[in-house]
Amino acid sequence: MIRPLGLAECFGLATLLCGCAAYHALPLPHAPDLAASVAALRVVLPADPPGPQPRRIDVRKPLDLDAIGLLAILNDPDLASERGERGAAQAAVLQATLLPNPSMSLGYGALLGGPGTTSSYAASLTEDIAAIVAYRPRVRSAQARLAQVDADLLWREWQVAQKARLLALDIYWTDRSATLDRRELALVSDELATVKAATEAGNLDLKALSPLLAAKAAAEQALAAVRLAQLRNWQDLDALLGLMPDVRFAIALPRPLPQPPDIARRIADLPERRPDLVALRLGYRSSDENVRAAILGQFPAFSLGGSWSSDNSAVRSAGPTFTFDLPIFNRNQGEIAAARATRHLLHEQYQSRLDRAVGSIRGLTAQAQRLTADLVQARAASASAASLSSAAREAYAQGDLDQRSLTDFETTALDRQLEVIRLERSLGEDRITLAVELGIGLPNARIAPVARDGT
Repeated sequence: MIRPLGLAECFGLATLLCGCAAYHALPLPHAPDLAASVAALRVVLPADPPGPQPRRIDVRKPLDLDAIGLLAILNDPDLASERGERGAAQAAVLQATLLPNPSMSLGYGALLGGPGTTSSYAASLTEDIAAIVAYRPRVRSAQARLAQVDADLLWREWQVAQKARLLALDIYWTDRSATLDRRELALVSDELATVKAATEAGNLDLKALSPLLAAKAAAEQALAAVRLAQLRNWQDLDALLGLMPDVRFAIALPRPLPQPPDIARRIADLPERRPDLVALRLGYRSSDENVRAAILGQFPAFSLGGSWSSDNSAVRSAGPTFTFDLPIFNRNQGEIAAARATRHLLHEQYQSRLDRAVGSIRGLTAQAQRLTADLVQARAASASAASLSSAAREAYAQGDLDQRSLTDFETTALDRQLEVIRLERSLGEDRITLAVELGIGLPNARIAPVARDGT
């Protein structure tokens, strides 16, 4: 007869069942999750440190470059998809903290005949001691890896914000360039129409049309190229913000970023501030702990436990059991060599990244200084050309200047303005890139949300 389960057995079985994981379906989406307007984006920044009221980005007014960068971090679809990396790293930490289950064996021998008087029983319980020896280095390695993933994700947020700010900067100045290009095309078209009328009246030779036709074709091609570049920039920016590709919004006048002070001091503490360098340092720390764990792995596989048995004559015995490998052929040399090689590789990668970062910072600093000086000269030249253009218009109104000369003065003034715009855009791009290279001007903690919550 089968004995019913007692209270203790039922409680133990229920505890085991409660500790088991259950399956939950995660269906794939059936439609895109792109916003139809800026107002539909996430606009709430989490408080840092926790406690103060979260800050909300006002999307009802023209957005400055910093606000656009933050909106990109909050809404970029690629950043939202990368949170699975942190989940995998967290799972690795959990796995590293778990000790192997003890092994248990049970045996039963029914008495079928012979001098014996009873059935035999055997039981043993063993635990892997080698896994405990390398426990702490293994856990520290997984924890450092998790911190590395966090730092890598923060650096990706910075890269997304930088790209969004650069795109917004290009869109703003390209709009200004397109306006000037249209004015230049209108000037050339007006002059071409006047010359055409003169040639049809027989007052000018057809040769006078040739340079104007070429100038108009060049102006049309330049304007078409600017419009295409602008369309691509808008589409790229909409993609970063998680918007439909035809959404447009107002961008505020970019404020010129000042040259960061004390570049030498900021370069000195760069490894403590830039997330990518911090991530590489944490990766090196994780690899170093793996080297420790591999060295401790030379300890041979060793299981310790106890056993109890009863034979057919009811003689009972119990005692400890030891099971271990003899480290004759494999002393974990392969794992040690691989861990050391990985650590050396990360050491070299960190040095290379640090060298590139410092070189880029110094190069950008020199470029910004050159652009600043060129911009001063370009603004002076633009003011002078604008003054000459104004004087030319007055002379033309009084009949002292022909239209071709007036057009030359006005197109020269427009070209000078376009040069100022080009330098302002280049200087703005260098200053934004320099700030990111120095690890300043962006949140020091991750702000990308884990899931879309409607805020």
